[in-house]
Amino acid sequence: MADLAKASTLPVIVLGDMNDVAWSYTTELFLKMSGLIDPRRGRGFYNTFHAHYPFMRFPLDHAFISTHFKLGSMKRLNNCGSDHFPIYLSIQYEEQATQQQDPMQPDADDIEVAAEKKEAV
Repeated sequence: MADLAKASTLPVIVLGDMNDVAWSYTTELFLKMSGLIDPRRGRGFYNTFHAHYPFMRFPLDHAFISTHFKLGSMKRLNNCGSDHFPIYLSIQYEEQATQQQDPMQPDADDIEVAAEKKEAV
């Protein structure tokens, strides 16, 4: 998915339950290799799982966006019966957004690890 996002000339949104926390090495590697940004960074954790246990909550649901978009607002919504909380994300396409946002960049080690992970699949 990171390769497809990086190669795309169109705006990209990748979202869903990734079963991985926002601060993990693999999430950071994905961000570096894809060129996408995590709109939560600098704005909070937005813990989405587990909706039924207040003492054990983690940000497992993600929304990664290309630099074509700017964040309008983001918030965790009330429980709707799932074991995950829903997330509300308001983004807007802006032609100048790519010039105002810097995605993370991979270093040589990141590129090597990503290549190894692709070979293992």
